[in-house]
Amino acid sequence: MNWWSRIPLHNKILGALVLGAITGVMTNLTVGGADIQGFVSNVSEPIGRMWLSALIMVVIPLIISTLSLGVAGLGDLKTLGRIGMITIISFLSLTALSTTLGLVVMNFFQPGSGLDPAVTQRLMATYKGQVEGAMGLADTVFGIDLFVKIIPRNPIDAMAKGEMLAVIFFALMIGVAMTIVSRERAEPMIKFMESLGHIVIAIIELVMKIAPLGVFCLIFSVTARFGYDLLLQLLKYVTIILGSLAVFQFIAYPLIIKFVARRNPLEFFRKIRIVMITAFSTSSSNATLPTSMRVGQEELGLPKEITGFVLPLGATMNMNGTALFEGATVLFLAQVFGIDLSIGSQIIVVLMSVITAIGVAGIPGGSIPLLMMVLGLVGVPMEGIAIVLGVDRILDMCRTTLNVTGDLVTATIVHRFEQST
Repeated sequence: MNWWSRIPLHNKILGALVLGAITGVMTNLTVGGADIQGFVSNVSEPIGRMWLSALIMVVIPLIISTLSLGVAGLGDLKTLGRIGMITIISFLSLTALSTTLGLVVMNFFQPGSGLDPAVTQRLMATYKGQVEGAMGLADTVFGIDLFVKIIPRNPIDAMAKGEMLAVIFFALMIGVAMTIVSRERAEPMIKFMESLGHIVIAIIELVMKIAPLGVFCLIFSVTARFGYDLLLQLLKYVTIILGSLAVFQFIAYPLIIKFVARRNPLEFFRKIRIVMITAFSTSSSNATLPTSMRVGQEELGLPKEITGFVLPLGATMNMNGTALFEGATVLFLAQVFGIDLSIGSQIIVVLMSVITAIGVAGIPGGSIPLLMMVLGLVGVPMEGIAIVLGVDRILDMCRTTLNVTGDLVTATIVHRFEQST
């Protein structure tokens, strides 16, 4: 079995997706979806759902640890200063802009639509229980009641019920409080949250080791029941996601660099090409950080105090590509399942994509648990994640490139505004 251990995990997951899809389609064509129902319901689907549950299990501790530490890492908001405020505004603006682009493109092209209505009805009938058990907002009208529910009377009860907006609010309050109290009093909690974050990431890595089995079972279950139609929609989805990431990377960023940072876009991209290559090959913002720091100072001529603040913070908070991917994927899967997300629900998707981008672990596949949370939040079956998980590696490589480029774009914006004072 040494050969198996030498295969990269993303290749195993992709292979599991292909094998599960082929096996499922062949089973559907030869045996029939109705005749295979017993095996799917009692064997393959339960195994896949157990794997999904293991990922969902870490969502709440992941949010509590990463969001609270992300806010606490900003330090005292009163002393954050001009650099800090420009940085945060830039991060949030770029992330919101990229998420909006993803939703606009998905609304326009609708790659998840076009399935046979009978298939869509069977999908919803099959996964109705998952929609009804969504994380808190599936039937909520976007209005004042939604904002009332954000503040939990009992945070533990909110965690138990999966009321994720309330959990996120509680995590943000912990982070704010840790910036208010003295460093000595906050230090034990900071260390606890850091330790919890490391443990959660370790759990995610353990769960992802059995991802090939989970993905095989889930995609087999779907294709055995519903045939190959979903695979055609998946090809459209991948094409549109890659196109959207390319538009933001090579059109939106150059415009921002030219008109906001007041730099030459072609020169900027020429100087950071090694950063983009490193991000693409590693799929990790954290692994690319040392290269980003060096290029920012030596090639772009940015001051050390700016790169030392903006780039490490960006590796944690500034996930433009991840937010675009999350928003677009939620809308794609909603289209596949025939769920019409209202404007209010899509606004929630934008907000959650921006907020959860802060909580994404800077490791390959780190966005998957939080993406599942956003799916559940707006009433899209979380089992749908299996449809896209097998192709996530190439999307992860591209969105990480967008994430890291965004950090350097923000650093140049901060430098420009600092020079103008």
